[in-house]
Amino acid sequence: MEFVYLAFWAIVAIYLIYKIFRCIRIIPAQDVLIVERLGKYSRSLRAGFHILIPFVDRDAYYHTLKEQSIDVQPQICITHDNVQVKVDGVIYLKIIDPVRASYGIEDFQFAAIQLAQTTMRSVIGTMELDKTIGEKDLINSTIVAAIDQASEPWGIKVNRYEILNIVPPKSVLDAMEKEKKAQIAKRSQVLLSEGERDSRINRSLGFKEEAVNKSEGEKQRRINSAEGKATEIEALAVATAKGIEAIAGAISDQGGASAIKLQITKAFIQNFLHVAKENTEILVPADVMNLPNLIANLTEPRKPKA
Repeated sequence: MEFVYLAFWAIVAIYLIYKIFRCIRIIPAQDVLIVERLGKYSRSLRAGFHILIPFVDRDAYYHTLKEQSIDVQPQICITHDNVQVKVDGVIYLKIIDPVRASYGIEDFQFAAIQLAQTTMRSVIGTMELDKTIGEKDLINSTIVAAIDQASEPWGIKVNRYEILNIVPPKSVLDAMEKEKKAQIAKRSQVLLSEGERDSRINRSLGFKEEAVNKSEGEKQRRINSAEGKATEIEALAVATAKGIEAIAGAISDQGGASAIKLQITKAFIQNFLHVAKENTEILVPADVMNLPNLIANLTEPRKPKA
């Protein structure tokens, strides 16, 4: 009997020691402990050393004030053009009021996930497939605004939402791939045709510039040739005039007439000998043998007829 009493009091002592030990709380940084006293909210314990009253105080909720990332499981959403897509994402939220996070809602993480999925289905339902894939930022911001507005009584702050994957059905993916290939082929043909057009334009411009350069060169060549001929004719005329002037001056000098006659006679004989070659028949005027009279007629000025 005494052994039973000893065992009972030993159990009671162990229980009391355990309860006293449980009353000692050391809270890490960025954590908070919600304490209830006799079933009613008492206080929030932040980082540090704290002692609770045994059998009166109870640690009801334990929260972390760090930012939390919560996975949103994949779900099926229907776009505006009736295409089913599988979408998943991640919510990043933070507790700003531990009391409201404890008593404002049963499970704020589950509620945030459900609200994110509901909002995602609503937003994607207003978009076509191409817009859904290309405008993830718009969907993210819309979901964040909806959750943040609804979660204010819960004492949490939704910082951002990120869509991880938007997966259309395989048939849609195959059709999109074929369309992309067709667009690439079309773009390639357009680029090739534009390159051929530019090449032809460049060649025609080159031919045009070549023709212009040739015509300009030919024009300049003709101008230079004409200027050269004009200069030649001018120089020949000046030389001829000077020669005639010199001859006229020589004739007027003493003995000039005799010298002129001698030169004419010499030139006449040389030309005559040049014409009268072997095997050549010529007709000679009758007065050619009277060479002095012929020379006199050539050198004497003719008198004008009355």
